[in-house]
Amino acid sequence: MAGFSAPQACPCGGGSYASCCRPLHRQERQAITAEQLMRSRYSAYALGEIEHLLRTQHSEQPLAERRRDLKTSGRQLRWRGLEIVAVEAGGALDLDGTVTFVAHYSAGGQRGALRERSRFGRQGGRVEGAWLYLEALELSD
Repeated sequence: MAGFSAPQACPCGGGSYASCCRPLHRQERQAITAEQLMRSRYSAYALGEIEHLLRTQHSEQPLAERRRDLKTSGRQLRWRGLEIVAVEAGGALDLDGTVTFVAHYSAGGQRGALRERSRFGRQGGRVEGAWLYLEALELSD
């Protein structure tokens, strides 16, 4: 069928990009859960959506410095897949939560995996606040 194109898959693995992470990247809606924000941030890394990454992270680092660091890392890595390992709290009515994941990448012809347990919290400590990435926590073996 001429003119037909299949929907673009979302890098996070959650279906089509148009209905999964794109609305969050375009600020058409907010993440309802910490996992949804985690997935949108992974997709933002994969697609170079730097403004979404900046908007959804609590950081004391100056904005210009964070933007520069994200652009540099984005040129070095190609994100290849996401596995959610565990989710603790982080639901629609929670104020905080953690998401443990494995993000697969390639760099310089070599494949690797980033294993992380990320902590998320609500902006302003209120249920109505947007989810924000707070920090990476140490993984226990």
